[in-house]
Amino acid sequence: MPVIGLSFNRMEAKKESAAPKQEVKVNSSPVITGVKEVEVTNLTKKALAIEFEFITRYDPGFATISIAGSLMYVADKNKAVLDEFEKNKRLPEKVSLEVLNYLFRHCLLKASLMAEDLQLPPPMPMPRITPKK
Repeated sequence: MPVIGLSFNRMEAKKESAAPKQEVKVNSSPVITGVKEVEVTNLTKKALAIEFEFITRYDPGFATISIAGSLMYVADKNKAVLDEFEKNKRLPEKVSLEVLNYLFRHCLLKASLMAEDLQLPPPMPMPRITPKK
């Protein structure tokens, strides 16, 4: 897997109001905010530092969880990834799939812990055990 590291630099969870009387809809989405090439000690080639923000919203305007950080990624061709991001503000499909799946796995776990502390519903469905029929 080309992801070699993940660091968080901001985590914020905030309830905006009391629980709404209607159903709360939870939506999580990562946004890539920047990409730059960096040197990594003990690595023979340069890596990409991919800056991100992962936001979980509890609508209608009930609460927000925001996580920001940087993911270290080793690509086959750094220049192609940098050019695509500079030109279109997105990652090439192969890189995007790997990065976004990694972010969903790790950030949803962090967001779940933060949601529990604020007594919010978890941002992802939890498994349920049902009796046998």
